[in-house]
Amino acid sequence: MDKKLTILGIETSCDETALALVEASGPFRQDKNETKKNSPIFKVLKNIIASQIKIHKKYGGVVPGLAKREHQKNLIPTLQKVLKLSSSKFQVSSFKLQAIDNILHRYPELLKNFKIKIATRDKPLIDLIAVTHGPGLEPALWVGVNFARALSVLWDIPIIGIDHMEGHVAVNLLNTDYSPIKFPAIALAVSGGHTQLILVKNWMEYELLGETLDDAAGEAFDKVARMLKLPFPGGPHIEKLGKKGDPRKFDLPRPMEKSGDYNFSFSGLKTAVRYTLEKLNKKEIQTQKADMAASFQQAIVDVLISKTIKAAKEYNTKTIMLAGGVAANQKLKKELQEEIKRELPDAQYLVPQIKLATDNGVMIAIAGYLRYQNGYVSDWKVLEANSNKLITEN
Repeated sequence: MDKKLTILGIETSCDETALALVEASGPFRQDKNETKKNSPIFKVLKNIIASQIKIHKKYGGVVPGLAKREHQKNLIPTLQKVLKLSSSKFQVSSFKLQAIDNILHRYPELLKNFKIKIATRDKPLIDLIAVTHGPGLEPALWVGVNFARALSVLWDIPIIGIDHMEGHVAVNLLNTDYSPIKFPAIALAVSGGHTQLILVKNWMEYELLGETLDDAAGEAFDKVARMLKLPFPGGPHIEKLGKKGDPRKFDLPRPMEKSGDYNFSFSGLKTAVRYTLEKLNKKEIQTQKADMAASFQQAIVDVLISKTIKAAKEYNTKTIMLAGGVAANQKLKKELQEEIKRELPDAQYLVPQIKLATDNGVMIAIAGYLRYQNGYVSDWKVLEANSNKLITEN
């Protein structure tokens, strides 16, 4: 039996202060011809998210400076909910305190509370700290990275920086019933900041096939929601309203659907919605708002599915995975599943649990386990050099 590791996952790439504690064991890789049930086994011990939606709602989007401020306020209370920290009988060495001062000096309030509420507590039973180091909003990312660095110094625990999008892909391991994921796989990663098609040859063997050239799918949802006077974040509200509308009412473009590559562009679709709305009077907009929501959503879904199926066929993939916040969209999940049944009936189809589709610490802990088992450990310089790293082409 493989040794179990307990991993603290920290995610602050945008507007969610998300921490989780995950217990992991088992192999980190699979032979492509392997048939035994030998996937890693993960047990989620704690999963806590401090949301900032109410704060950013009035701005219609995430404000980086406000996100940074809220992360500083939320990190320690969230950590306390994840871990049971008892009072320590030992004093922290002056060397460690100086190192923590150096790491957190840009966040005086966080540093003060860290010394009072964390440095005076016993070391928890944790084997690894995994933290998102990119991509994302830099001010928000750095709070999480430096908080993780301070914990690593205090507790003498290894730390590893994790790519945000790899976390979204890796969380699908919780949905396999411990049976191996069949490789190669195609991952459609769609969120507020990213839209990517990734060829997953094996865990930690990725090739970026294409990505958005402008607005990400989730970003387009938010912007069109503002045009329709819907609250932030826009995706869930457009989906809800769209259920009452006709998805074929407005003839909106499907940008780059037939481009021949795997890149995406949603800026033109967003502009088409704006021009269409400008031609309608207030009464028409009100009566046809649901139709516009449905038509816009259908255009996004059509493009995402078309490119995903094309890539899956070209690369003879055995598994198709959804990943990212937009993976919570029921229409996308259902229509992609139907298209896979028609075009690729033998392919696995994996979708993250709804509560794990959006940003969370569980996905970072899982990706951290995969990388740690392959010998990856980050030092401070590595984290600094890769603070906004994307999954890149091989």
